[in-house]
Amino acid sequence: MKVIAIHQPNYIPWLGYFYKISQSDCFVFLDDAQFSNEGMHNFNYIKTSNGRLRLKVPVKQTLGDAIMNVKTRDELGWKQKHLDLIQNNYQNSAFFPEVFSDFRSLLLDDYESLSFLNEALIKEFCRKLGIVTEFIRSSSLNVKTKREERIIDICSRLNGDTYLSGTGAMAYQKEENFESKGIRLKYSVYSTFEYTQLWEGFYPNVTILDYLFNCGYDWQNVLKHQNGKED
Repeated sequence: MKVIAIHQPNYIPWLGYFYKISQSDCFVFLDDAQFSNEGMHNFNYIKTSNGRLRLKVPVKQTLGDAIMNVKTRDELGWKQKHLDLIQNNYQNSAFFPEVFSDFRSLLLDDYESLSFLNEALIKEFCRKLGIVTEFIRSSSLNVKTKREERIIDICSRLNGDTYLSGTGAMAYQKEENFESKGIRLKYSVYSTFEYTQLWEGFYPNVTILDYLFNCGYDWQNVLKHQNGKED
């Protein structure tokens, strides 16, 4: 069995994104999908004493641009602003020194595009967490079909027999369309769990950095909360 998962490269995504990666054999960065201001391609949230705070990457883009063609506006000094906000809010967390050093080194590097930045962060955190999954960009596959047909064609191109989808697609995906091509449709169901966070209240829908700062690179702790499964 070869499990394929596909998702746009988002900016420092939440834990559920990494769980989906961990459950797949090959994860496809949908880098030639259209950039969206609402798609979390260039923003995410951290937890502060006043609740969630959005960290947004300023970008250069025009309507219809693919994510891989969107550039970050580094001249605006956004990288240091993000680092300062993260340090101010997480410096008292248990694993701050190691994780912040890793993140800072990655963030301050130079990247050709927003997609390259996001991919680098995701891949390095996977490596640190011990998630062993193959990564590939959809732009390298030259698949020109649209929507569900495109997903099926990407899976076929990669010799996948199982497509691991997000639950948000349940409303419009048709299982029979996948089955007709010899592909099993499966959904990634991430079980949110409470872990130690700074300040009162638990905020699940924040960047993975929140978990890493508070719990370290402990992926087994995440897996043991997923319906008792460790694989």
